[in-house]
Amino acid sequence: MTMTPDHAPGGHAPARRTVVAGALAGTAALLLGTGTGTASAAPARPLVLRLPAPTGPHAVGATVRHLVDPSRNDPWAPAVGVRELMATVFRPAASGRGLPRMPQLTPGAADAFTFLAPLVRPALPGAGVDWAATLTHARTGAPPLPARRPVLVYSPGGGDSRAMGSSLAIDLASHGWTVVTVDHPGDASEVEFPDERPGRDRVRTTALRPDIDAGTFRTMIDTRVADLRFVLDALGLDRVGLYGHSAGGTAVAQALHEDPRVAAAVNLEGYLDLMDGALLPVAREGTDRPLLLAGTDGFRDARLDRSWSALLGRGGPVARRQLADSHHWVFTDYAALVPQLRAAGLTTAAGRAAMVGTVDPRVSVPAVRTLVRSFFARHLPVHGFGAASGAASGAGPRAGRGSGSGSGSGSAPPARWGRPPQ
Repeated sequence: MTMTPDHAPGGHAPARRTVVAGALAGTAALLLGTGTGTASAAPARPLVLRLPAPTGPHAVGATVRHLVDPSRNDPWAPAVGVRELMATVFRPAASGRGLPRMPQLTPGAADAFTFLAPLVRPALPGAGVDWAATLTHARTGAPPLPARRPVLVYSPGGGDSRAMGSSLAIDLASHGWTVVTVDHPGDASEVEFPDERPGRDRVRTTALRPDIDAGTFRTMIDTRVADLRFVLDALGLDRVGLYGHSAGGTAVAQALHEDPRVAAAVNLEGYLDLMDGALLPVAREGTDRPLLLAGTDGFRDARLDRSWSALLGRGGPVARRQLADSHHWVFTDYAALVPQLRAAGLTTAAGRAAMVGTVDPRVSVPAVRTLVRSFFARHLPVHGFGAASGAASGAGPRAGRGSGSGSGSGSAPPARWGRPPQ
């Protein structure tokens, strides 16, 4: 097991034709895509999307890490010879004043995503957005506050990069946690590494196809669980919280079952079975550590109900919550970004609904943040920040008013979280 020093990818973005050729060779459309189409022609000036500001008392600093596990080969690209991960570490900082804000996507990743966006998620536009211009609210190089803090690790959904989980991670860090967001190269839409190496380009695009089969799905989940456990090894972590979206939610739930270093986990709408119907061990056997299952009314289906109900039926510290008027990607940065695309005419109403639902981002963004934050405040609290700062046991907010969600001003209706019937 080796680990390179901290590194912030930069330099020149790869040539557009190189990215496009690689993407066409390695990808078409990705897991969980829906054919909703996009809207009218792109505006003359590309749209600059904005992420919601964090709500905690701390500034946030960010550092990028390149982690290399020589004990495993890459299942998606065996020619690489090792398993490499990219991760971003967000920490509470004393001050970020005068330091640059970290972009959501690195230059090479943004160049690739400009081409990949409508293939990754068909509701996204093929033109009209400057994906390189979106800035997070974390500052590169901001010195961390001195203290030992609980660590949370995030695994994104299949076909998504860690960048699309930036807003929630930074909000958690602003409230005192150290948060590590992890890319899973090979199924992430795109990942930019510090440099090229034999077997891969500097920007690596997804190997997933729209006709993903049961074997591929199993490989993805097994690889993600191994990736998460390696991150704990590489960073020397012995008691952490995990949270993940979609395939990342599946992986964190199973990692909770397998690894005693995981104290608690949040599954943001990930199945707890394989595509052949076999339940994962965590669903079959249950868990004695806290696990929150959070979903939407738009994505809920019989498969999700069956696998989640199997786990809930085992008893233990497991809770289920559901957000109304929402859809699968409301747990990601798309909750704030897609409504901006709709307002600019760059996606359709159907496209917006298929990704994040009709819920106002002034409702959904704070609702998801509060749900996740309150869960970890109870089960992996920051010193001086306990369960009183949020609803107990991940019960979620009864109402929410967004701040800086990119949706404009004015009041919004309350969030509607509920415990759905089992």
